Amino acid sequence: MMQDEKLSRREREKLKHRSEILGAALKVFSEKGYHSVSMHEIANGAEFGVGTLYMFFKNKEELYKALIMEKAVEYHRILNGVLSKENDLLTILEEYISTKAKIFAESIATLRLYFGETHGVSFNIKAGLDQDIRKLYDELVEHLSSVLEKGIRENVLRKVNPYYLAVALEGLTNAFLFCWLEDPDRHPYEANISLIKELFLKGCIAK
Repeated sequence: MMQDEKLSRREREKLKHRSEILGAALKVFSEKGYHSVSMHEIANGAEFGVGTLYMFFKNKEELYKALIMEKAVEYHRILNGVLSKENDLLTILEEYISTKAKIFAESIATLRLYFGETHGVSFNIKAGLDQDIRKLYDELVEHLSSVLEKGIRENVLRKVNPYYLAVALEGLTNAFLFCWLEDPDRHPYEANISLIKELFLKGCIAK
């Protein structure tokens, strides 16, 4: 917020227009899929001339990448914020697990778009996105690993490689999240938070 206040009115307006374009793109991409949508349709949805879109993005591919990456950056920023808190380890883990549910719920349209469309989108888009998203993910796992390592030093967790513990927790939470994404009614993630925590801690809590 403070950063926005330092921007000029013109710069703030430009950011607002960019956000409106990405919001309109997400809506039409989600409804029709990447390949079936034109820049003209996105412009109509955002209530801008198509020329305005090309002032922000050189083509549909660049717009798509920006849309997915902005969501990914925000997703990882929130989770890293949880891991940076000064709470005790078990409180941090519980908040981390539940926060992932909140993020998924708020980003379900983007997630469906990414996982549903990347097989059909050109290889260059998928490869570029995967590399960038992988970098964010690796940084998050390393951060989670450092939090778990602290838990090991404090004798809350067993002396196990903290990186493997981080990978295990990510694998467990992501498995439940993807079940929820496929069938929210049958596999409600939030209802399983305590089970996820129990399954994880049962294998690594210090005796």
